[in-house]
Amino acid sequence: MYRSILIPLDGTTFAEHALPVAMALARRANARLHLVSVSPPLTEAYLEGVAFSTYNLEEELIGRQKNYLATTAQRVRERCEVEITTEVRSGEGAAILGDLLAAGQEDLVVMATHARSPLGRFWFGSVADEVVHLTTRPVLLVRPGEEAADLSSPPDLSKVVLPLDGTALAEQILEPATRLAKLVPGAEIVLVRAIRPLLPAEETAEDPQAEKEVRALNAQVQRMQEQLREEAQLYLDKVADFLRAGGLRVQTKVVAEERPEQAILHEADAEHAGLIALETHGRKGFSRLMHGSVADKVVQGAHVPVLVQRPVSV
Repeated sequence: MYRSILIPLDGTTFAEHALPVAMALARRANARLHLVSVSPPLTEAYLEGVAFSTYNLEEELIGRQKNYLATTAQRVRERCEVEITTEVRSGEGAAILGDLLAAGQEDLVVMATHARSPLGRFWFGSVADEVVHLTTRPVLLVRPGEEAADLSSPPDLSKVVLPLDGTALAEQILEPATRLAKLVPGAEIVLVRAIRPLLPAEETAEDPQAEKEVRALNAQVQRMQEQLREEAQLYLDKVADFLRAGGLRVQTKVVAEERPEQAILHEADAEHAGLIALETHGRKGFSRLMHGSVADKVVQGAHVPVLVQRPVSV
């Protein structure tokens, strides 16, 4: 169960898109919302070769961030009766958040995937990317919309698309994903496994013998594809039975797709999913993430929140 949910904020409406999701989860789990802002350190400034202290400026910036968090906390309290704490830290964004997570008080991070300020460059070699690498805590990434976040409209997280590749590493996402799903009445998990499509050989009418051989080869390819599909389905059925025993609604899908990230995104769209959940590292298939890999592309292309987690053993 969630006890505390960490939400990094930087004063922008982009970052605030994490709030509706975090509020919905905190309300259902009776968890604390911990709103955190990080003030980047100011170096000594120079004017016409004369050094002067930036201490007063840094204090002013921290004061503004504290006021912002207090105001934001009040806005949240008006719509969500949960415990809320606020904190402003000075330092580098990812390092500060990593320290907070290492302390073991936070069970989940909910953060936007991009914004427009020093803390808020949230993906591709920036804060969110670094945070995911620094912790094995689950991180729920929310893609901001163009408009300001609507704190009175909770998101629909009742359908979760969860891709697996058959490895124990990828399966580590099951625990945080099912923990989240159990907070949502009527939630359903869609287990997805992609298999590589085997392409048939091109037939030719010029040589009857060659055409016969090609047809035989294509029949063999089709049997191999069916075997891959059956093996993938048996694996998903086993996982689904385990989850159903825990009281969850589960369906399974095996899809033939050359690009795993496209399979994930297509299924999320087809199922009208409210959440995608997947591991952040692995050695093949769905669990190859970060820097041009599967989860990176899923986060870029998804229109719904994405729950990612770095597995314990990598």
